[in-house]
This record gives sequence, structure tokens and C-alpha cells, in this order.
Amino acid sequence: MFKVENLRFTYPKGKTETLKGLSFEIAKGEVFGFLGPSGAGKSTTQKILIKLLEDYEGMITYNGDDIAKLSDAFFEDIGVSFEMPIHFSKMTAMENIQFFLKLYKKNHDVETLMKRLGLWEDRDKMVSEYSKGMKIRLNFVRAMLNSPQMLFLDEPTNGLDPANAMILKDLIREFKEQGGTVFITSHIMSDIDQLCDRVAFIVDGQIKEVDSPRNLKIKYGKRMMKIEYKEDGKTVVKEYPMDGIGQNEEFLQILKTKDIETLHSGETTLEDIFIQVTGVGLNHE
Repeated sequence: MFKVENLRFTYPKGKTETLKGLSFEIAKGEVFGFLGPSGAGKSTTQKILIKLLEDYEGMITYNGDDIAKLSDAFFEDIGVSFEMPIHFSKMTAMENIQFFLKLYKKNHDVETLMKRLGLWEDRDKMVSEYSKGMKIRLNFVRAMLNSPQMLFLDEPTNGLDPANAMILKDLIREFKEQGGTVFITSHIMSDIDQLCDRVAFIVDGQIKEVDSPRNLKIKYGKRMMKIEYKEDGKTVVKEYPMDGIGQNEEFLQILKTKDIETLHSGETTLEDIFIQVTGVGLNHE
């Protein structure tokens, strides 16, 4: 869907490059995660891909065409949900939606979408009366208004309760199943783990890793099995190498004779990988 080659960008008043030669591809029908600490270049990259920033170096193609030469018809193909919800607060939700619907040739089934997201009953309420979570959900409705082929989602579930976050993630999965492609940035690693086919880590304007969450967890994890079991009323914790685990007599004996409480492989989490790759804790974003 997108192919980015040696992308470089410096802001007009910037003394150093913000993007320092990014190269990556986003396949059609893929959910592609873009992760990194604040200031790494995530937002800049997204703004270039959706043609909000120009004057970059390198080549970006969309469906094989140079995006610099694409007409405004490109915007019929994409849907964008920014992290900060932007709506006309002195208009109702439905008035907001109707305003933006007029900008597009294709229109989504708004009623069905708003019902899924729990907004239909409040469609005639002023957006200024909406909670943060409702505004975020309305943001997603706006991103889907033109039945796009490509979605750009920036922190799509941030500020949502677990139930509404799950509904939105289900909608993203359905969008993918219907052939859609998604570019997503988020600091909620569980969302990335659940949704993404591949993720890229960007640090200081450069991509450090690109792979599937599974492969990254295997690469950065320990090849160990951790077992917890009860013995004399106490919990005992032991670790054994994954290699040759089927012939490890002590491990097998524990499985046969002890009351096992937990059994885990040593795979790491995306949170741990984020910190290892970027050198920055998630609480510093």
C-alpha cells in the first residue's frame, strides 16, 4: 500500500533532521504499528504520509504512485483519527458528521457505526457536552465516513474504558478483514500486540526494528520455562532452559508429581521490547 524509501525531513526552523532516512513498507490488508518515544518522528512521518507535510527528501509511493504527484482524490482513499479529538463543539455530533460527509463522494453507513460505538442515542447532543471517551469514539466515526481503504490511527483507544476500547478494536479488525489497511501509533502496547501484523520501532528519526510482535518477543525474550508449584504449603519458583526441555528429568518430574500453579515460557512483553529498543520508559512519553 505504501512504500517509503530513504525518507528525510527537517522542519523549516530545525537545526537537525527529524527523519534520518526511513525506509519501510506497509502491505495491503496489514495492520502496521509505528512505535517510538516522544520526539522520535512518529507524528512527522504520519503527517508526511497523509500529505500534511511536504518538502521531504526520499520517495513515497501509494499503490505504486508517487504521493507528491497524487491529486486530492487521494483523500477519498484515507481516513485519519488524530490523537486529540477535533470537533465543532457548538454543533451536535450529527451536525459535525453531516458537515464532513459533504466533503466526500463515498459515504459510510453512519447510523450503524454510531450504534456500534454507543453514540447514536446522543447524536443530537452538543459535542461540548460529550465526555472525552465519546469525543474519541466520534473521532473514529469521522475517520470512517468516506469508507476509506487506508486508516491512520493515532492513539485510537487512549482515554476509552475497556469495553469501548474492545468495540473499537473489533471495528479495526473488521476493517482489516474487509481488505482495509491500517497505520497505527499507540503507547498502549496491549493494543499493538492484539492488532498489529508487524510493528516498526523508530528512535531519533531512524527505524531500529521491523517485525511481527511474535518474532520480536522471541528475539528479545529468554529461552526459558518458568514453573510455579506448591510444596509443603509454599509456592516454589524454578526456571529451566527451553532447549532440551522434553528430556529434562527434573522438570518432567515436577510436572508429574507437583501441584502446578503456573507455567510460562520466557517470552518478553512489547513494553519490555519498547524499553530495550528505544532506551526510553513508557512513563516518559
